[in-house]
Amino acid sequence: MRKRSLVYTLLLHAVLIVVSLTMIVPFVWMILTAFKTAGEAIQLDPYVFFPTRFQFNSFIRVFTTNNFLNLYKNTLLLIAFRILCAVITASMAGFAFGRLKFKGSELAFSLVLVQMMIPSQIFIIPQYLMISKLGMTNTTFALVFPGLVTAFGTFLMRQAYKILPKDLEDAAKIDGLNIGKTFVLVLAPLTKSSLVALSVFTAVFAYKELMWPMIVNTSKDSLVLASALAKMKGQYVANYPELMAASLIACVPMIVLYFIFQKQFIEGIATSGGKL
Repeated sequence: MRKRSLVYTLLLHAVLIVVSLTMIVPFVWMILTAFKTAGEAIQLDPYVFFPTRFQFNSFIRVFTTNNFLNLYKNTLLLIAFRILCAVITASMAGFAFGRLKFKGSELAFSLVLVQMMIPSQIFIIPQYLMISKLGMTNTTFALVFPGLVTAFGTFLMRQAYKILPKDLEDAAKIDGLNIGKTFVLVLAPLTKSSLVALSVFTAVFAYKELMWPMIVNTSKDSLVLASALAKMKGQYVANYPELMAASLIACVPMIVLYFIFQKQFIEGIATSGGKL
């Protein structure tokens, strides 16, 4: 029995190591390619995994040809407004679906779940027409517009509010608090971990979004990191060291964000997913 348990443990660790490598190797390859020459990056026979000499020319050229401060500013504005909208609307909707009983609540929440299952690309044309009619193309509002409300955030916050004890609301009623004050003063502060998790998810979704920013923001001054990286690759030719250097620089905000909020992120997922 002990031998079988040891074999199972070894096999499990072997599988986990293989899966981990499949996720880590591309990231390591990106870092190493950023320090290669253009010839080493495309050399196949023999393949050059480690650069013969670490080059920093790609980083210098990327910084001189791209206004990264402006790209960071546009991207951070996009992320900040998306998070603000997601936290406000998802928290209120999650509270309504998770704690309030009203006619048609189940049907309304079912529609939210259906919206989660529909590919977001389907909404691009009507969303663009709305932004175009408002004359808001090439603006920060155009970038934020698809994230004004979030079905995923509504679902996540509903689960967070649903697992809170009913006694909290009863105590609030005894103290004379109405529904609004109960939401703001009593229940919302208890979902802090879930709100942080939602903020991290929203930041990641906004950061990696490519198609929508390229459609509504064609001006060079309003580009975000994802669309700027996409424009660096030509149709027939690509300078991979420069592309990888730019990608590495663009990854920094998300890496910093994750390490800062890692604990709250994991707590939020564990708490909100407790009764999925």
